[in-house]
Amino acid sequence: MERTRRSLLASAASVGVVGAAGCLGGGGTSLDLSGVELDTGEYDCELEESSDPDLDYRPTLGNPESDVVVQVFEDFTCGHCASYTLDHFPAIREEYVEPGEIRYEHWDWPIPVNETWAVPVASAARGVGARHGDEAFFEFASAAYESQGSYSGEAIGAAAEAAGADPCAAMSDARYATYGEASADDRSEGASMGVEGTPTIFVNGSPVEEGYAAESIAAAIDAEL
Repeated sequence: MERTRRSLLASAASVGVVGAAGCLGGGGTSLDLSGVELDTGEYDCELEESSDPDLDYRPTLGNPESDVVVQVFEDFTCGHCASYTLDHFPAIREEYVEPGEIRYEHWDWPIPVNETWAVPVASAARGVGARHGDEAFFEFASAAYESQGSYSGEAIGAAAEAAGADPCAAMSDARYATYGEASADDRSEGASMGVEGTPTIFVNGSPVEEGYAAESIAAAIDAEL
């Protein structure tokens, strides 16, 4: 039997215990944009710094002309962001993104929970999206969150392969923090909007105050439709 919107979203909201704040961090912490030394492992890649990254690339799904814009600020090293992306976002995607009811945007907000990996993983994700498109970005993001807590060069390469992308290019973007400037710009924008932790979700510029459960986000979206 086909699930109703209410039952689908309620099911997503019941996964785990959702905190209102998520991962908290100070907006004044400076970011390390130098990248990370990493072992390419079985991929045996020659890592090279990109000379022309698309720093204006914005990972986006849904209807670009929608009057309802959902902005989600995430840190790839935040456990709450992993929970949101893996357990709650799929319901929002099915009910609002795929039918074209909203424009859904990913924004980086590296706290960072893990200073070693926050910017490099975000940079790898951006590179995948810039080269292979938005669907590839979100596939990479989900695969990366699956390996959160055990990030490595091989984990980044595997996430890229899962997204149909070049693992060596993704690892290069992580190694050199190719898109670190874009992440820093996102973080500055988020701070100006009042972001203090991740994940933070805005619907048409207003924060979802009740946390990141699918039901809370859905209620905010429905109020704008």
